[in-house]
Amino acid sequence: MSDAPDPAADLRSRAEAAAGALPALILAAERLSATVRPGAHGLRRPGPGEEFWQYRPAAATDDARAVDWRRSARSDLTFVRDRERVSPRAAHLWVSAGAGMDWRGRADRPTKADRARLLALALGLLLLRGGERVGVLGHPATAGRTQAERIARDLAALPADAADADAPPTAPVRGGETLILISDFMGDPAPVEDTLARAAGAGATGALLQVLDPDEEGFPYAGAVLFRSASGRLSHDTRDAGGLRDAYLDRLAARRARLDAVAQAAGFRFGIHLTASPPAEALLWLAAALEA
Repeated sequence: MSDAPDPAADLRSRAEAAAGALPALILAAERLSATVRPGAHGLRRPGPGEEFWQYRPAAATDDARAVDWRRSARSDLTFVRDRERVSPRAAHLWVSAGAGMDWRGRADRPTKADRARLLALALGLLLLRGGERVGVLGHPATAGRTQAERIARDLAALPADAADADAPPTAPVRGGETLILISDFMGDPAPVEDTLARAAGAGATGALLQVLDPDEEGFPYAGAVLFRSASGRLSHDTRDAGGLRDAYLDRLAARRARLDAVAQAAGFRFGIHLTASPPAEALLWLAAALEA
């Protein structure tokens, strides 16, 4: 009798585990998204449409037909009327499924993967509430309340990658679309940089959120420590972990500076979130980043 694992049984087991986590994930995301007050998440934007959005000072590129002369007569400035954009944009969510995302420094903290999925779904709910089309990168982005359940299912069913870090899929991103990447970004940055370059070339915008455990942020280790990656492929045994702290923090700062520079060059925003911090802080940052 063969002891080889049954692929179908493994797939069924993972599917059942994902389905069991679904209600809790949706409930937590709905509660989190409700903490963001209406109007604070940048879902209403100026653009083609019929409804009045806001007055703003006229720019040199504005057509004279857009000037609201009645409003301008009450000021020394010339104002135009912006209309609210009615055509929804597509937003694509990507959450890293690398083995390193399943790590946490203490049992009373969520894993990086759990926090990343929660933030992605909560942001998706906000965007759907604003009439946008949303989907997990590589899956269709559509609008409507039922899409929230599809996003939750896709996030919960993300297959764990055997490698410590993974990369966004090479799914096409078009001009005017939004791309949100959530990861610890502790692996090779080249695939992420390639994704941003392709997105920028297509005219897409978005945000990167680095999710880390506080122990990865502060490196609170001393004495003899065996460091091992989540996949077990990398390890380092030291008798003076404290002596490595400065070098580690320097490398972390350099990695963040590189990601921030690449993000800015592509028209993206880069942010940081620690799993010991309230998730609402990260959600507010993401909403503001997409509004900018």
